Amino acid sequence: MRVLVIGSGAREHALLLALRNDPKVDHVVIAPGNAGTAAVAEQRDIDITSAPAVTALARDVEADLVVIGPEVPLVLGVADAVRAAGIACFGPSQDAARIEGSKAFAKDVMAAAGVRTARSEIVDSPADLDAALTRFGPDAGEAAWVVKDDGLAAGKGVVVTADRAAARAHAAGLLDSGHPVLLESFLDGPELSLFCIVDGATVVPLLPAQDFKRVGDGDSGPNTGGMGAYAPLPWLSREAAAGIVTDVVEPVAAELLRRGSRFTGLLYAGLAMTSTGPAVVEFNCRFGDPETQAVLALLESPLGQLLHAAATGGLSEFGALRWRDAAAVTVVLAAENYPGRPRVGDVIVGAEADGVLHAGTARRDDGAVVSAGGRVLSVVGVGDDLNAARADAYRILDSIRLPGSHFRSDIGAAAAEGKIQI
Repeated sequence: MRVLVIGSGAREHALLLALRNDPKVDHVVIAPGNAGTAAVAEQRDIDITSAPAVTALARDVEADLVVIGPEVPLVLGVADAVRAAGIACFGPSQDAARIEGSKAFAKDVMAAAGVRTARSEIVDSPADLDAALTRFGPDAGEAAWVVKDDGLAAGKGVVVTADRAAARAHAAGLLDSGHPVLLESFLDGPELSLFCIVDGATVVPLLPAQDFKRVGDGDSGPNTGGMGAYAPLPWLSREAAAGIVTDVVEPVAAELLRRGSRFTGLLYAGLAMTSTGPAVVEFNCRFGDPETQAVLALLESPLGQLLHAAATGGLSEFGALRWRDAAAVTVVLAAENYPGRPRVGDVIVGAEADGVLHAGTARRDDGAVVSAGGRVLSVVGVGDDLNAARADAYRILDSIRLPGSHFRSDIGAAAAEGKIQI
């Protein structure tokens, strides 16, 4: 099987490594890739938001399967064009990708499916903002205001704050830039991410994971695209995970199918395990980063065959997934000033060690690997338990040098110490 992966982050690097371990995958291509993916796959440089460009490349490399990693090409309908060309594609249609592309659409789907989520309100006019803010947050007896960009924001369009001025400033900035604002009620309890391979009404869950959005230790500082993750979750029972599939993911997949928006790809449910039960924070239409790096490090089933089965209507016959009896921890090494405008162009030492996945990297003409983005590397540690996996990840991090870089030192620590409870 020849597989084309679309994307350039650590998520795509993890996908490539897992695909290469599938005995039925004999060739992998990535577009556009980065300095790390070039070592494990044929690399092509194209505009991944262009449906004609992606389709032409898929034909050129004679791909049996196209796997689209990022959300933007999915929301723009690239998967539709690939399928229209007669090539199997793992990734939802433009219509189904609205589950991530429009939070208002996702709320409507969840309401129709009877899935619990936060109370919400769309604000599309600055004149309505102040009155709407009084219906949420501490003004309404909640712990904080939750203010979101209604569209795609690369994980950084959310502000959770008890400061009304900060909530208003973020909302006003979004409105001034032409983006509708979603206000939500605050959900208490630990959050988790559950990835599910979906084709129509068939749902196959992967291991639950937990990611860390804020930039600093102890969940301090602004939101980012994710500073780390771990899997599995010692504080979530198998019964609770199965209940999320039955009560949340399957009803949403069925509702999308009922609407004629059949979902084929990775449906990502972000949930809060609140004091009154699980509630959806968000849905995404693709593998999440950095959770993918931890989850795929534990998958033993052949990934290429799994994704191909979903893309070609054979998911219901694939069988139970196999997993390593271990834990995995991903820690993101970020560039100076991230999540603000990152410092780039610095030489990275140690970037090609085992367990290091590349995201914002490039290779200079002299062969040096340099930083080229905000989240530069993902370091993945694996061990018999979370403590061992954490030790492995931070051991690898100790061997990497990037001027001005930073990372969180507490990824998975609370779970390893038994401090997370539902």
